[in-house]
Amino acid sequence: MHKKILFLLLVFLLSSCGYKPSSHYIKYMFEDKVYVEVTVDPKEPENAPFIKDEMNRLIYTRFQGKVVPQSETNNSIKVNYKGTDFFPLAYRDGYVTRYRANIYVSFTMMTKDGAVSKSVHARHEDDIRASSFRSSVLRTQAIRKGLEKALDEFLAYASVQGIAILKHPKKKVVKVVKSYE
Repeated sequence: MHKKILFLLLVFLLSSCGYKPSSHYIKYMFEDKVYVEVTVDPKEPENAPFIKDEMNRLIYTRFQGKVVPQSETNNSIKVNYKGTDFFPLAYRDGYVTRYRANIYVSFTMMTKDGAVSKSVHARHEDDIRASSFRSSVLRTQAIRKGLEKALDEFLAYASVQGIAILKHPKKKVVKVVKSYE
């Protein structure tokens, strides 16, 4: 009974304080149609389809946008996957048992109000098992999980920029942020 009351109180507080999800604010950045362009590190071309599909999925699910050809819109998101570094974190009997993947991605969003660029350095840590085949699969999964984190971070950043446009509609948004070099 107490859980139900607490849940209702929480729902009431969130609905009465004007809370809106980040997808609401990102719509101020651009219209519902967007073109997505993906450039990948030449050492890892197998990640290009995943990045494109994940970006498309996030556009559909996060702010109900549509991915269209470049000729149909002036809005675009350019994703540049710059590679991944792996660092061992733990060893057992001379073999790496835990590692960290550092994923580097830069984003540029072109909108009717200007451009927003952000470079993201995402991290993912995981364990490695003794099989070399399994390690190869884990490597790909680590890159993909890191790319998901980077995409989420960029969309959150773009939502904040949407809030700035909402508060200052006459001001053009042209902002470049570097998270790594």
